[in-house]
Amino acid sequence: MKEYTLKEIAQMVDGELVGPPEGTVKGIAPLDSATEELLSFAVSKRLKEAVDKTKAACLLLPKGWPFELKRPAILVKDPYLAFAKVLSAFTERPFVAKGVMDGAHVGEGVSLPQRVTIYPGAFVGDGAVIGEEVVIYPGAYLGEGVAVGDGTIIYPNVTIYAGCIIGRRCILHAGAVVGSDGFGFAQDGETFYKIPQVGRVVIEDDCEIGANTTIDRATLGETRIKRGTKIDNLVQIAHNCEIGPNSILVSQVGIAGSTRVGANCMLGGQVGVVGHIRIGDRVKIGAQSGVAQDVPDDSVVSGSPAIPHREWLRISALMKRLPELFDDIRRLKRTLSSKGKEGS
Repeated sequence: MKEYTLKEIAQMVDGELVGPPEGTVKGIAPLDSATEELLSFAVSKRLKEAVDKTKAACLLLPKGWPFELKRPAILVKDPYLAFAKVLSAFTERPFVAKGVMDGAHVGEGVSLPQRVTIYPGAFVGDGAVIGEEVVIYPGAYLGEGVAVGDGTIIYPNVTIYAGCIIGRRCILHAGAVVGSDGFGFAQDGETFYKIPQVGRVVIEDDCEIGANTTIDRATLGETRIKRGTKIDNLVQIAHNCEIGPNSILVSQVGIAGSTRVGANCMLGGQVGVVGHIRIGDRVKIGAQSGVAQDVPDDSVVSGSPAIPHREWLRISALMKRLPELFDDIRRLKRTLSSKGKEGS
């Protein structure tokens, strides 16, 4: 079992320790279930009551905590980020190379280092290139010529079509599909003629792809997910899209073909984006928004069609009053009508 002193934890999160440095913790837990051997955290002063009641050995708290401290604490700029770092330290496990296990299929001409783990039931096609410390779980399918960078984890039943490229330290969760055909058809009278989809998907380093997310290959060229981007479950990214670095796409986002999303963007759940537009850098889009035109850098938009967020908030507030406002207008019209008759 891992164990850290409070001094080590404070150094890990670049925090200010208030209390004895020699105390130790063996894990991290929520405020209401933490014991005297565990660390806990609070993200805001609204949790004061829970902080006072917890039995945790030490707390991660925001800098400038305004209340009396009843137990050791580490004051940090961002308690949630500090929590993530500490949890990673407690749960991190060293890579164990199990090699190609019985029941796994590895095709001809595959570049395969010694330090890999490929579980039974995984399929690696001819000519694939697999990096160091890659883990491929049962049921995963990697087509011909797929390349996977060092330290990437491919969970069960992931499908990566031929020719796609996955970077280093990526995580692909169960059921993700990378490189399926883009939805391209030309109308031929009353029927549709399939447009061959001959491009590829490139996922750069340090990306995470959620369960059952689909990223279509390009018609020509490539669909690209840039470094550090995190994509939630059940997201659809169409052919020839580009998602900028360090962006966040929440569950059920759908992006139509050839759209460009900039760097450091955040798209809330169920956002829909039309094709062939550009979303600028550092854009935030509220949940369930429909985006039908370009969005400039640093915008915050919501609604369908998406409009500036503050304007959308005003409209949303007014919508609750529509029945009342309608009645007021109807009464006003009646009053004006009756006065008009009296004047005539």
